[in-house]
Amino acid sequence: MAAALVLRVVAGLAAAVLAAMLLEYYGLAGQPSALPHPAPHRRPHPAPGPGDGNIFWGLQISDIHLSRFRDPGRAVDLEKFCSETIDIIQPALVLATGDLTDAKTKEQWGSRQHEVEWQTYQNILKKTKVVEKTKWLDIKGNHDAYNIPSLDSVENYYRKYSAVRRDGSFHYIHSTPFGNYSFIYVDATVNPGPKRPYNFFGILDKKRMEELLSLAKESSRSNHTVWFGHFTTSTILSPPPGIRSIMSLATAYMCGHLHTLGGLMPVLHTRHFQGTLELEVGDWKDNRRYRIFAFDHDLFSFADLTFGKWPVVLITNPKSLLYSCAKHEPLERLFHSTHIRVLAFSLSSITSVTVKIDGVHLGQAIHLSGPIFILKWNPRNYSNGTHNIEVFVQDSAGRSESVHHIFSIQENIHLSFDPVASFILRTDHYILARVVFVLIVLIQLTILFTFRYQGCPELKEPSGFVNLTSFSLHVLSKINIFYYSVLFLTLYTVLGPWFFGEIIDGKLGCFFSFGMFVNEHFLQGGLTFVAGILQLAFFNIPLMAYLCWSLLHRCFGHNFRSHLHQGKYLKIIPVHLLMLLLYIWQVHSCYFLYVTYGTVAFLFSPLRTWLTLLTPVLIHRVWTLNSTKFGNFMVQSKTT
Repeated sequence: MAAALVLRVVAGLAAAVLAAMLLEYYGLAGQPSALPHPAPHRRPHPAPGPGDGNIFWGLQISDIHLSRFRDPGRAVDLEKFCSETIDIIQPALVLATGDLTDAKTKEQWGSRQHEVEWQTYQNILKKTKVVEKTKWLDIKGNHDAYNIPSLDSVENYYRKYSAVRRDGSFHYIHSTPFGNYSFIYVDATVNPGPKRPYNFFGILDKKRMEELLSLAKESSRSNHTVWFGHFTTSTILSPPPGIRSIMSLATAYMCGHLHTLGGLMPVLHTRHFQGTLELEVGDWKDNRRYRIFAFDHDLFSFADLTFGKWPVVLITNPKSLLYSCAKHEPLERLFHSTHIRVLAFSLSSITSVTVKIDGVHLGQAIHLSGPIFILKWNPRNYSNGTHNIEVFVQDSAGRSESVHHIFSIQENIHLSFDPVASFILRTDHYILARVVFVLIVLIQLTILFTFRYQGCPELKEPSGFVNLTSFSLHVLSKINIFYYSVLFLTLYTVLGPWFFGEIIDGKLGCFFSFGMFVNEHFLQGGLTFVAGILQLAFFNIPLMAYLCWSLLHRCFGHNFRSHLHQGKYLKIIPVHLLMLLLYIWQVHSCYFLYVTYGTVAFLFSPLRTWLTLLTPVLIHRVWTLNSTKFGNFMVQSKTT
């Protein structure tokens, strides 16, 4: 009893320590530090005050997914965004961070590049003349690279219809009278581009990493550097030292790709250990989300917005504590600032901008110029602890919007990011999937080998779940046809090609758990390991468990008829039904393979089509095997 109590206490302490470490790792991601002296290329002054200089702003839009088959409102609203929204906000630049088109077939399972979708996109740009109003930086996402054999292919419509029209990463410098601001694009799209869904992860090879390192050095003298791309860093495969290390001097990395995870995570923001913010913006496709960001006296602020909702409000001074980083920003300017500063935009003229701090009314901000509103303040009145600033904006049409955030003048105070969002953005999910996949395989193989070479366990009375499970595994491992079938299936899932077929139209390749060979290229595995985990968890292992359960019943002399005669069908039907449902899932996987990769892939798929056909044969063998063998196992167990 004492030993058990000690073990429980130790396990509890270990769990508490692990939980604390995870919360620390995924919660903050931005260590508190003393405010540093301004970098040599930064001006210590001026601080935010009554002037209308030292500020510019831009927009980000992502995952537009213009489709020839679905939701024509995406194009209609994008046109309105490029005219009305751009005209009102007048951004210095717009970052359109990938998945400009949907590139799916009509039934939404297959994928191909539709020129009409790209033509729709280009027509919107031309009709609204948005590229004449602002710097429109549109980049590729994984959908824009579906089913493209090479960058030189005629189906690489990004080169023909986008505003940028060139592949690869690049460095754009926004020059102002008060300094230069670098925007570096991370092109992690897969080349060649396979059909969906196996280019969900981006890939940066050594050459691309060297190019990005060169671009990072070019930007070292800029006031700020912002990196942007389609993929989150957690869904980018990159060689050491990794993409996060190369962008460590950036103020922020802005991306899309995850679409708020179907509404489960409407806010996906975090800060990496190096101090760089990672800010995923919600999708345009279903949620019509976009972002406004600003640099005001080199202090970075942003707000995630919903299209069509006015007024648009952004507090640029004092900036949010959660998104503050002394390593990348001259936060001392906040302490020396003389005015609260707000950007406010609306369809109608702004009539009032009311400011409160900690619930205390400070007054009405006055209009300075354009969208800039200011209100004099004394930051020394808020030098201790954290404070909440709230701004209420109203326009002449009666529309209103209220925004607020927490700020602090004091050093060494920080706020934590949502641990779930941090886990999603900071974990290298392809590594996690690889580890989980390998662990599941090793556990399954260890069980098979252990029961194959150990003696028959004693079947105690009354027989509990553990004892019966152990005995059934022993039976399965000792009968060659079942042992070698399960062993081969497990090893083949890891090592064998899952299917041969047109991974890209007109380009044959083969698919493995660890990656794909296609068009004389090897593409590293990312989502392939996730597919492997699903195959193991939803078919291979359940099949092994079902075989063990069936063999156990055979050992006790039962079969389908005996169960029915004894009135035990209510106990066995759920098990058979569950296995049938999992088998239907396997059949569905075959159909998915057919509609996504074609007839050749369907016919030459050992792990999908062939396994689906062989499974009933294996199960039939369980129930028709000579009953003498099962009697021998019962005798061995009793003898033991």
